[in-house]
Amino acid sequence: MSKPVNLAPMMAPQTSTSGAIRSPKTAELVARTLRRMIVDGQLVEGDFLPHEAELMAHFQVSRPTLREAVRVLESERLVEVRRGSRTGARIRIPGPEIVARPAGLLLELSGTSLSEVMQARMVIEPAAAEILAGTGNTAAFDELQSIIDVNVKEAYEDGTLARASVFFHRRMIELSGNSALAMIAGMLNEIAERHIASTIHGDGPMTKSQYNKLVRSYQKLVDLLRAGDGAGAAAHWQRHMENSNRALLAGHENTRVRDVMD
Repeated sequence: MSKPVNLAPMMAPQTSTSGAIRSPKTAELVARTLRRMIVDGQLVEGDFLPHEAELMAHFQVSRPTLREAVRVLESERLVEVRRGSRTGARIRIPGPEIVARPAGLLLELSGTSLSEVMQARMVIEPAAAEILAGTGNTAAFDELQSIIDVNVKEAYEDGTLARASVFFHRRMIELSGNSALAMIAGMLNEIAERHIASTIHGDGPMTKSQYNKLVRSYQKLVDLLRAGDGAGAAAHWQRHMENSNRALLAGHENTRVRDVMD
């Protein structure tokens, strides 16, 4: 189990608080200092913050102020606090899901259409495929191949193809190494997965012919990625997304994000 981190050497001189923090927003300043240490990698996943007494002495703040600062970080999902535990707050590094739901809510409130979400995915994914073709390695391509051979196959057999399909799309983007694209796609894919699942359920199970066509398209993408053909991968995935969107949006031209997320 990780031990509490000694903050003193980390915070001098560039992150030093220069004595007591005297500000009407002291808790926010303490939270900001700790947040920066997480972002900079000085505090990593699984580390425990020192106990309250040490933190209070280090920042020269009261217990209520310190607890408020920790609550700020907890609300941002940067730390996990186990009530009654003898250890301090534990550092947690969140994934794209931290923004997916709030951003999805904004799309609902703004009346965004499902077709706009699908159009955005069609812009992002071919670009990610082109990047991955140029920067990816054997391990990345092998992972995508495994998703096709194992996850997608099993999902087709047990009726959870929507989840496996979105997982393939998501991992392809994440493996491109572009965190901004992955973040945006994570939000969009949550909406897409719900719609794809309801569409498959409503239209009945995917036929074997449709499934084989899907797998061939996935396989072609992986083959193009392995060959380092960025332009070819982007063009193929553009066509794949266009065909997929045409089928998924049929009869849903006026569907809004809020209809999918209800």
